[in-house]
Amino acid sequence: MAGSMAAHNLAEQTARRLETRLLEGAWTAGTRLPAERTLAAELAVSRSTLREAIQRLGARGLLVAKHGSGVFVTDVLQAGFVSPWRQLVADHPEIRDDVLEFRRVLESSTACLAAQRADRADLRRLAQIIRQLEACHRSGDRVTEARADAELHEAIAEASHNTMFRHLHAGVIRMLRQHIALNIDQLREQSAAVSGILLEQHLAIWHAIRTHDGDAAAEAMCAHIDFVRSRVEREAAGDWSLPAARSNRKAVRARDDRVDGVDAQK
Repeated sequence: MAGSMAAHNLAEQTARRLETRLLEGAWTAGTRLPAERTLAAELAVSRSTLREAIQRLGARGLLVAKHGSGVFVTDVLQAGFVSPWRQLVADHPEIRDDVLEFRRVLESSTACLAAQRADRADLRRLAQIIRQLEACHRSGDRVTEARADAELHEAIAEASHNTMFRHLHAGVIRMLRQHIALNIDQLREQSAAVSGILLEQHLAIWHAIRTHDGDAAAEAMCAHIDFVRSRVEREAAGDWSLPAARSNRKAVRARDDRVDGVDAQK
């Protein structure tokens, strides 16, 4: 009886350790878990204990076993946030102002935390994405530029090192951005000026994060969201002229910063 209880507890402890990895984003939706032998050795448990732990997470919908392929992470952590809202946002464009207001609050806080907590790996990833944005702007590759834009926002969420912000961004914010981005990406393709303004805003956010200035990062992100919000409102009214981008001295300074000059004090 005691041995059975101990095995039960060990399986539950192992399941919790696997859950922690899912929450921390170590394994994202669609990721295949390491081979059973490898993962069992890494966790210092028997393969039977690992199998029981995986079965428990499978019962909760977090993992799924595919015959002959392995065990994969499901999207249930993101889908739980997103599924009720996806169609509502698509069907009710009148709430897009609420969407952008929500993004402004959440993403400015995320940027602030990213500035405070970004480590060397985070800064390297952000620098790489910024270089890609600059290259796309120079070449006029608006499709790749839009993709890099989305990757930048996701990398900032990762750099916040906050589990809830990361999962909210992976679920809700990504879905909301898909709808709003349709508008701004269309404008980006029609106007090189918009591409330049967005790049300047992203550089301002990057500058604040790499110098670990949380307040400036939040301010720069708010300026970015406000620009998008203004642009979407003008587009809805049939006005395709450019709104004035909010002045930000850090944006001007950021233009002159070398992207490779990553502040690696952390």
